[in-house]
Amino acid sequence: MSNRSQKSILQARINVLARFFLLPLLVVFLHACASSKPYDETEGWSPAQFYEEAKTEIQEGNYERGIQLLEKLESRYPYGRFAQQAQIDIAFAYYKSGDTAQARAATDRFIRLYPNHSSLDYVYYLRGLISFNESKGLFSLLSGEDMSARDPAGAREAFDAFKEVVDRFPNSTYYQDAKERLQYLVNALAQNELHVARYYYKRGAYLAAINRAQEVIKRFEQTPSIEEALFITLRSYQKLGMTQLAEDTERVIKINFSDSPYWKQDVIQPIGETERQWWQIWKQ
Repeated sequence: MSNRSQKSILQARINVLARFFLLPLLVVFLHACASSKPYDETEGWSPAQFYEEAKTEIQEGNYERGIQLLEKLESRYPYGRFAQQAQIDIAFAYYKSGDTAQARAATDRFIRLYPNHSSLDYVYYLRGLISFNESKGLFSLLSGEDMSARDPAGAREAFDAFKEVVDRFPNSTYYQDAKERLQYLVNALAQNELHVARYYYKRGAYLAAINRAQEVIKRFEQTPSIEEALFITLRSYQKLGMTQLAEDTERVIKINFSDSPYWKQDVIQPIGETERQWWQIWKQ
């Protein structure tokens, strides 16, 4: 037998052995790869099943798990009412978990994507709650801290959201509560301006005090803050020797607040600090 024939026979035997040994190894390898795929209990779930499971998790306080399920629902079934409702519930779950940044982003996204949605009143209301409670804070609720002394950015955001509910959705379930919180925020913003005016007055910056007090008078005329704002204005004019302006302001005060306890004060102080203040309206 020639060398060429022997080599051909040898090569054929090698090929048979290779197929004999390598094929089982290939099967084992493929099986190992398939079995390494992470188990997903939600595989094959319907949108309704996703939503009900997520809702249960959120109701039980498992917000992270609820958010994960809702995000999977939205990813697998991006169209339809369940996907839209999932976005709303994601915002709510973030809000309840204390992640206000993610909650706010979720409401903003929904408002941008669905400006005519039937639940838009609720989304605006939720948007208001997020900023409202963020601006107040748990410790201020417990301690009775005057929120007018804090940065009003959160209050302004909450104001804008609640105003949307009141202006655009007069028949909404959330209308009355939004309206009451809106009034609270008007008073809060007015008191914030007063806090700054009072600060300037006590430090002898009377022009600055007048400017901030006038902001209260112009922008928040229906709030209890008007009374003190007028007196800060009056006392500042007197300190600056602006007699005519002081007399004009005094006439206005006598017409509207003739019995005001501020008549007895030279250095302006808030009245009735031992009583329940307007900014404690939600401390119930």
